[in-house]
Amino acid sequence: MSTSDRLIESTRELLWERGYVGTSPKAILERAGAGQGSMYHHFKGKPDLALAAIRRTAEEMRATAAGVLDESGTPYERIEAYLRRERDVLRGCPVGRLTMDPDVIASDELRAPVDETLDWLRERLAGIVEEGKEQGQFAAGLDGESIAAAIVATVQGGYVLARASGSPAAFDAGVRGLLSLLAPRETTRAS
Repeated sequence: MSTSDRLIESTRELLWERGYVGTSPKAILERAGAGQGSMYHHFKGKPDLALAAIRRTAEEMRATAAGVLDESGTPYERIEAYLRRERDVLRGCPVGRLTMDPDVIASDELRAPVDETLDWLRERLAGIVEEGKEQGQFAAGLDGESIAAAIVATVQGGYVLARASGSPAAFDAGVRGLLSLLAPRETTRAS
């Protein structure tokens, strides 16, 4: 792995663990095993390196979500697979955690990849809900954008509740509740 990649990966981890303010250039260099001048050789400074790290985290989250949402299966099965995919629930979402970082939110440049990723996720989920409505799997009256927002809110809120309680049970309960609300209705046959 190149020095530049080691710096980006170290920054990604530190942002997830400590937030922007807690991620010092010294900590980045130590974690990356890089020399003192290497950060400034590859990046303009901490904000530039943080932006590269946030962009990579956002790209990884989109790729992971797409890998599940683009699988074969019914719209419900794909949403269920997304909600139940393997996660380190107690660690939280690396993108969602950035929304709670005042320094990231205060910077239009640092916030942009976070906003773009969450927007992409909501749009992708809304499209799957609309697909399910067209197939008769979901009720015709459901609003795809609202349901997508509820899915993202359930995941992000589930992370917060799990971290607060120290147990993934709250995350799992939120997922089960949402899936029970989204479960396709069985059609009754006329006798």
